[in-house]
Amino acid sequence: MNTFIVSIWVVFGVATVTLAVYRTILSAHQERDVLHLAENAQGEVAKQFSLASRLSAIDRWGKTLTVVTVLVGLGLATSYLYQAWESQNPGPNNFYGINSPAR
Repeated sequence: MNTFIVSIWVVFGVATVTLAVYRTILSAHQERDVLHLAENAQGEVAKQFSLASRLSAIDRWGKTLTVVTVLVGLGLATSYLYQAWESQNPGPNNFYGINSPAR
């Protein structure tokens, strides 16, 4: 079960990073530092408005994916730590024999 959840977490992480890279590339190549306000530049105003709304949507999805990725990761970490806490077998980290059954 945890393997399935880990794979979902990895997919969310890859999607978040991909969205961040896409937003960076989109803003680097299409965003201009000049704001067009003149009457004769209505085409540029429409392009800037379209790009701003696309970037806003990408930011909204990026924030949502980031929150979901962090919450799933925290849930996985909590599940792992709980399983380690409740485990009867102390595992390989029991170097000094603490909590080992008496011989």
